[in-house]
Amino acid sequence: MKDNEQLVQDKDYIGFIRSIELSTGINLADYKETQMKRRLTTLRLKYGFQTFTSFYDGMMKDKALFHEFLDRMTINVSEFWRNPNRWEVLRDKVLPELMGIGFARLKIWSAACSTGEEPYTLAMILAEKKLLSASTILATDIDDGALAKAKQGLYLERSLKDVPKAVAEKYFTEDGPMYRFDEQLKKEVRFQKQNLLTDRFDTGFDLIVCRNVMIYFTEEAKHKLYQKFAASLRPGGVLFVGSTEQIFNPGQYGLETAETFFYRKSRS
Repeated sequence: MKDNEQLVQDKDYIGFIRSIELSTGINLADYKETQMKRRLTTLRLKYGFQTFTSFYDGMMKDKALFHEFLDRMTINVSEFWRNPNRWEVLRDKVLPELMGIGFARLKIWSAACSTGEEPYTLAMILAEKKLLSASTILATDIDDGALAKAKQGLYLERSLKDVPKAVAEKYFTEDGPMYRFDEQLKKEVRFQKQNLLTDRFDTGFDLIVCRNVMIYFTEEAKHKLYQKFAASLRPGGVLFVGSTEQIFNPGQYGLETAETFFYRKSRS
């Protein structure tokens, strides 16, 4: 009896995956099943849906619920200067090296940018290094809700906890219980919707930042993404990943370790 019940549950979830892919282009099978299924089951039960089939039907009728599904699926948890020592390496070593090898202008991409903390961190660092006017910053995410929040530029104080005090005072202003990001720097970031797994990537990037996202993907999906990221970098360009996302064999992608969690595309 238990086996039959499990089979029904598995078929329910598989059907849900197929329906989501057909209607949105998002393939949940590319994400680690145990984590994703647990996360979505919690959301489903929160709203009283007994099956994934009924949950899908509910999402298709309720835009707010669908956006909450996207938010839960993409784990929009971010903060400015996350893992500060890694951003210091970017500021003090990686950016000077990129400029030193003749990159007169920097073409930068923040992939899976969530609610904007990462590309805005890049904008602040570039402004402080007086490189912002010689840079372009593209920021992409699959979640319309996250992109809308990013464009709004309003954040809770806790999101700023790792921002150096002088930088926070320069680029944020209190707005009621929230903090508003600098309007001039906001204009330097171009936000765009994108599905990393299915959409084509632009090329010629000097720096790609994709942090704390790969851990949710299967090994096959990760392999595909690292190939796509490497192809999008110009020779000498750098991929910056999260603190739990070390690439153990970067050479298979034509990359080499530049610093811990930074990988440079071979110039040969």
